[in-house]
Amino acid sequence: MTIEELRARYLDLMRNCLIGTIYDDPSLEFKVDGGLRPFDRVAREIGKDWPSQAHSMIGHKRMLQLQRAAEWVIDRGVPGDFIETGVWRGGASIMLRAILKAWDVTDRRVWVADSFAGLPRPDPERYPADRDDILHSYPALAVSIEAVRANFARYDLLDEQVVFLKGWFRDTLPTAPIEKLAILRLDGDLYESTMDALSALYDKVSPGGFVIVDDYGAFPNCRAAVADFRGKRGIEDRIHDIDGTGVFWQRGVD
Repeated sequence: MTIEELRARYLDLMRNCLIGTIYDDPSLEFKVDGGLRPFDRVAREIGKDWPSQAHSMIGHKRMLQLQRAAEWVIDRGVPGDFIETGVWRGGASIMLRAILKAWDVTDRRVWVADSFAGLPRPDPERYPADRDDILHSYPALAVSIEAVRANFARYDLLDEQVVFLKGWFRDTLPTAPIEKLAILRLDGDLYESTMDALSALYDKVSPGGFVIVDDYGAFPNCRAAVADFRGKRGIEDRIHDIDGTGVFWQRGVD
């Protein structure tokens, strides 16, 4: 078996483990007769449920797109680190670290940015689009930094190439010592979180680098933040749909 075949098998296994399809992980999102909703492969394909045990809720299509984007920038030498802003249990960030491992890349880091305490309460005076958002009230979305670090360690991927940024994005991202980014993955749900991440990090994305927005098709406030930022900055790079929820664009590439 070639190194390319071994790499592909490893990353296929990682994807399926991280989203829970390898063991038919049931959903946390709804209760049925006091128990969990049975595993739904269609929902898990497009990230439409909250896994009970799996380390990512983004589904197979978004995880595969993330893998392909990371491999694209590695193969073509687009400079920069990888970052995810909003990580839940860490699955997508773990996948990014696995890709670096599989490609024997030692000069890029994976930045793992989260409050590790759930989503912020809406600030309707500054961000009217978030006024009615209730995601801060969901305990299942608050995963501690210790739990996420432990999840990295389960895959033997917790090392010096993984850097944690703990706190609200408005406090951590503007001063994070990041020089360049090849992957900027946004998963903050809110207008505030999306705008804070774009404002602090977009200028660090290298030409050809990917901007991935997990919740673009799910939350109007997230979509509004993207539209406002792109409009203010005159960004015309084409937005590509992934699965009806996630989207991406490449900086300076149509």
